[in-house]
Amino acid sequence: MDVTYYVALPFVAADDGVAAGEATECLSANAAVMRAEALSRKPGVMGAVAFSRTGDPSSGDFGDAKVIRKFGEVPDDLSAL
Repeated sequence: MDVTYYVALPFVAADDGVAAGEATECLSANAAVMRAEALSRKPGVMGAVAFSRTGDPSSGDFGDAKVIRKFGEVPDDLSAL
């Protein structure tokens, strides 16, 4: 059975550019967007992204992440999400 997860992920400054911070799972796409926007305003956070992933948790087979919205500075390549 496929499940969709909604996530807000902040990005912080790192020695080699930008690094992902701690992801927060959200209940809906709208909640992920609101959380990402709030995270992007925190001190030390350069930007944040709201995204979703759909797949089967029992098999661990998930499709690619789908970016819902970006805030601030986030990496161009988000394929690792």
